[in-house]
Amino acid sequence: MKKLITTLTNIWKIEELRNRIITTLLLLLIYRIGCHVVLPGVNPDALAAKSGNNGNNILDLINMFAGGSFSRSAIFALGVMPYISASIVVQLLGIAVPAFQKMQKEGESGRKKMSQITRYLTLAITLVQAVAYVKTQVPAEAKTIAEPLFSILSAIVLTAGTMFVMWLGEKITDKGIGNGISLIIMAGIIAQLPGGIVAEWGSRMSPSGGGPIPLLIEFVALFFVVIFAILVVQGIRKVPVQYAKKIVGNKQVGGVRQYIPLKVNAAGVMPIIFAQAIMFLPMALSQFFPNLQSEFLASLSNYTSVAYNVTFAVLIIAFTFFYTAIMVNPQQMSEDMKKNGGFIPGIKPGHDTNVFIDNVISRITFPGALFIAIIAIMPALAGKMGVNNQFAHFYGGTSLLILVGVVLDTLQQIESHLLMRHYDGLMKTGRVKGRSSAAPVEGIDQSAI
Repeated sequence: MKKLITTLTNIWKIEELRNRIITTLLLLLIYRIGCHVVLPGVNPDALAAKSGNNGNNILDLINMFAGGSFSRSAIFALGVMPYISASIVVQLLGIAVPAFQKMQKEGESGRKKMSQITRYLTLAITLVQAVAYVKTQVPAEAKTIAEPLFSILSAIVLTAGTMFVMWLGEKITDKGIGNGISLIIMAGIIAQLPGGIVAEWGSRMSPSGGGPIPLLIEFVALFFVVIFAILVVQGIRKVPVQYAKKIVGNKQVGGVRQYIPLKVNAAGVMPIIFAQAIMFLPMALSQFFPNLQSEFLASLSNYTSVAYNVTFAVLIIAFTFFYTAIMVNPQQMSEDMKKNGGFIPGIKPGHDTNVFIDNVISRITFPGALFIAIIAIMPALAGKMGVNNQFAHFYGGTSLLILVGVVLDTLQQIESHLLMRHYDGLMKTGRVKGRSSAAPVEGIDQSAI
């Protein structure tokens, strides 16, 4: 406890770090306030009665990522998801389209151009999603403004809300601590945790709930699930790299051994996001084409069914290999090492190095994909074991991986400020390792890792 108090005191002593933390908290507070401001022309009471009878597991999941604003029809109902979608599209274009590849290699000016394209694409996606949201998620009995004025006004407000949230995220990144967009998503997820705990407490304390013992077991299980998620996020395979000695002037350069940190989970949460997007299709098909309804299609729309979870796990494993293949380029790594006079001990530079790195990536990707699939279906397993739906979402899936990754990254940034000013870090021994804390290797683009 004394160590913790001393560390918090040191954090408060550093003026820059203190101001960044306060700025981050204030901007997140603004976001949370906006999540409770209902769209103009919406009756909150009628909306609450409608949403209370919804019971759609998929929409509950979307609502959690939006911090509860999705079900409230708030001005921030769409959150940052359109921005995430636009970023994914631009990222994939940077891999497949030569013009975007050239833009990526232009340095700071290229990044600014891609950021501007991402913003414009976010605006277009938000407009489409805003119209769809107003048409499908706001019931007629909750509207107090006549159509089509209500739809036009709501679409404009929702679009402006998403752009404002995106601006808040950029300001947190520039003036605060941590990645702004990630922190906004994390704030929305954490905001749902108290409600989930209260709902689970009420469920367990009911006459048929089982009492406090099952509740205690659930919290212990959640603790170990979080530890397991941290191990998956932090897991890396270190490939040693030796650099040849060079004489530059009167100094010797090189001759040191570094390593390439190949992540067990190089794809992050992207496979789960892609798989979830595919799993939304059965629900959409059953709504638009009632004649196609069948028992199998209905099971794919229920996230606790065996068919859903088996299909979901297979898609996650497939997308993990796919996304890792397009994000991690062994050939580029081997070429960069060769240019900088580096080699893997016992492996010839060039083609052999490329094959070696590719084989290592293939071996570590499968267990990583399997672990991610297990984490992704943990909420369904928890639901099958009697955990309340609101609380079960925190047992795994995208939400848990985002929480673990964002917390580790933020703590790493705070620790960097402490160590830079000769204070002790957050850990008594060792260092906090975030997702980007691996030691860099000369000539290798770390963003690919």
